[in-house]
Amino acid sequence: MFVTETSVRVRYSETDKMGFVYHGVYPQYYEIGREEALRYLGVSYKMLEDSGIIMPVITMSLKYIKPVMYDDVLIVRTTVKEMPNVRMKFFYEIFKGDELIHTGQNALVFLDDKTRKPVRVPEWFAKLFEKFFEE
Repeated sequence: MFVTETSVRVRYSETDKMGFVYHGVYPQYYEIGREEALRYLGVSYKMLEDSGIIMPVITMSLKYIKPVMYDDVLIVRTTVKEMPNVRMKFFYEIFKGDELIHTGQNALVFLDDKTRKPVRVPEWFAKLFEKFFEE
């Protein structure tokens, strides 16, 4: 299992009139967690795209537990529980301090940028995850 944590401070522009983080912002926090998880491994979406691979989101689910407000500091825990194949699933837990306030998950598919057809995870990318899934 591969797990990373990323700190995010809630910006004013992410809140609604009631002062809560707007519900549509949470997928942006997922993306921050996902990008930082890949950076931890030394890779970026740009590197994937430069190699001819794109990764659109194909499924997403969210669960709101408690609201958060402007200037709160959140920890986005991003987990990959299985080796990527044609799809890659990410699980998210968002904490305010020690309190779990949100969970979610999404799946992305590896597509050939030219044909827009699904492809297996590039070998070089899969190798980055092998050490986290050795038994």
